[in-house]
Amino acid sequence: MSLPDDLVLSSADEVKIRQHLLLVSLGKRPADLAIEVGRLLAVHANEWLEGQEIVIAGRRIAYIGPIGSYRGDVKKRVSYPDLSAVPGFGEVHKHIESTHLTPEFEAELVLPRGNTWTCEASHEFANVNGPKNIEFWEKARRAGSPLKIFIQPGSAVPPSAWEQSGGYYGYGEQKQFLAEALSVTSLDEVMDWPSVWDPSNPGYARMWGMIGATFEMRGVVEGHGSGLTDPHDISAFAAAGLSSDHEVWALDEAWDRLMRGLFTELRPFSYDAIIPGLIERGLKDWSNIAFTTDDRSATDTLKDGAADHNVRHAIHYGLAPEIAIQCATINPARHMRIDQWVGSITPGRYADIVLLRDVEAVDIAHVYADGQLVSENKSYIGPDMRINWPDWASGTINIGRELTAVDFAIKADPGRETMQAAILRPFHWNEDFLVEQLPVIDGEVQRAPERLITKWSMIDRYRGDGAVASMFWIGVGPSDPETALCCSVAHDSHNIWCIGSSDAAMAKAVNRLAEIDGGWVLVHRGEVVAEVRLEIAGLMTARPADAFDEDMQAFLSRAAEVDWVYAPAAMNRWKPGFPEFLIFATLTCAPWRWVLVAPSALCPEGFVNVQTGETHRIVW
Repeated sequence: MSLPDDLVLSSADEVKIRQHLLLVSLGKRPADLAIEVGRLLAVHANEWLEGQEIVIAGRRIAYIGPIGSYRGDVKKRVSYPDLSAVPGFGEVHKHIESTHLTPEFEAELVLPRGNTWTCEASHEFANVNGPKNIEFWEKARRAGSPLKIFIQPGSAVPPSAWEQSGGYYGYGEQKQFLAEALSVTSLDEVMDWPSVWDPSNPGYARMWGMIGATFEMRGVVEGHGSGLTDPHDISAFAAAGLSSDHEVWALDEAWDRLMRGLFTELRPFSYDAIIPGLIERGLKDWSNIAFTTDDRSATDTLKDGAADHNVRHAIHYGLAPEIAIQCATINPARHMRIDQWVGSITPGRYADIVLLRDVEAVDIAHVYADGQLVSENKSYIGPDMRINWPDWASGTINIGRELTAVDFAIKADPGRETMQAAILRPFHWNEDFLVEQLPVIDGEVQRAPERLITKWSMIDRYRGDGAVASMFWIGVGPSDPETALCCSVAHDSHNIWCIGSSDAAMAKAVNRLAEIDGGWVLVHRGEVVAEVRLEIAGLMTARPADAFDEDMQAFLSRAAEVDWVYAPAAMNRWKPGFPEFLIFATLTCAPWRWVLVAPSALCPEGFVNVQTGETHRIVW
């Protein structure tokens, strides 16, 4: 009997696969593989089963039971009597783009670390090329990748009504995504809170169109409740149908969300504050909690781990290993309504199995995904996947012309010797912007390095009109002369940002970034001294993690030669030195208020309060 390849889910193929599986389960057709293990964690019941065999047909599990109990024929048996089997770890909310690797190389990095499936929170690539988003995320799987990627089209496409990007999603797009692909599970994190609660917000109709389409198609609406602490706000968040929140920083925030029925997704940096507190409060049911990576670079994954790090870290803070494993397997799978495919070692699910030497240490010996051995220790030994990425994925930087210093100049009103200027610092969540008086020379408003004030710009990368918005920032950036840093990773619209001590250096950096199709560029004392290519969407590279990390370390080494401004009173969320964190300083969701975006139809100068829609001049 000819069966579907079972790589990309479809309803027609699913019926044929299930019909075959049940006959294998009954012993009426031969199985392909039986894996014998010392014990197996049954995550639905949180019980260890001793001496089990996992019988596999194709990519799926057909039968589990005591070793030797299967009554059918098996083509091959393997035995791991000293190892414990747990389900492949899943990511309930992850931006693979933040690894900075394309999906085929992401698979090679995370599969040996136990991560066999990921819910891709897809508003990064979608903002670069929205129409091709689903195709992009399915390419690696179609090429044979054992990593399952479940796609969550982004609500933040574009991130706010005051931004333009390479994508636009509304009711029609979201309904089509959910109708056409079983691998599409949900609406990704609804993070523009004003567009949810305020009917006067210009994004209100688009946002509710996407939420409505997700309801119609019985999908999951994911939330993003950063900064929401008042019980009325949290209640409103839940009442709107937003089912989850991963922006949870403190114990009370986690508790308040759980008490209001929100699925709570914890990131490792908050475990120390939240997990011991939930244990101390006597939380009886952890099924509404999952662990999420959200954003983690390849460099940090090589150092710390992938989903295995999340589980290990939770155990370190006192959570029972079995519950920690549930929070990375069955809990997220149930929440995303994909537990018929992943999340447990049970019949009908993909044969994704992590074999542990030591459960409490999450010491991984082997990983099976799709019923095939894909790792030995930390080494990937699965299918060799190489994708020739098309131009729509690799040629995405469209500035349209060569920029000059004039493009970054901030003009003063005629006859003025000084001008008042709006000033921001990174992660400026205050109600109001700062104001400083700055000097004017030759009709242009100047930086004030003695006050740690430099220039920050956002450059449109989509329309091809070379539009630039500039303003002054404080407490960050290079203090060396003729020095600039720019990058095409700018959450979440992913226009280009640049910070620099001179306009000419900024122009040189951005022009070079366009030549390499995106990534990082550093100009130091007038010369391009370092760069890292992120040639796929300006966000990722089609290279192994080790190769990317080697280039990034070389870049950081050159960046360490620059004198970077650091203002401790203003900057309490990062360390001195190279300001890599600026890739997140461009966010426009809550709790951000005043931000600079690339010039758009609704915000020609780029300076806007995204909570209220108020705009303001940069200088006056």
